[in-house]
Amino acid sequence: MSSTADTGVSEVPLAMLRDGETGVVVSVKSGYGKAWGLKKRLMDMGITPGTRITVVKSAPFHGPMEILVRGYRLAIGRGMAERIFVRVEETRAGCAEK
Repeated sequence: MSSTADTGVSEVPLAMLRDGETGVVVSVKSGYGKAWGLKKRLMDMGITPGTRITVVKSAPFHGPMEILVRGYRLAIGRGMAERIFVRVEETRAGCAEK
């Protein structure tokens, strides 16, 4: 995990975001071989670098997450969310999407 202290910008796994928080995809860590399928699947779902993602709801006990991507709601597993790294956007009061 990297961060820039003077600007407050940080790169974290999507799984670390709480309900209502938004981030912009920086990278997807998929590995090699069979893991390439994960990266392709995420790209097919519209999750590419530069895409804004909002966490709508996160299930308890490391369950799946409901996210908002390009106007669509998707459910992804926690393991998949751990491999998507985002730059957290600052939330503004009264601007949370529900």
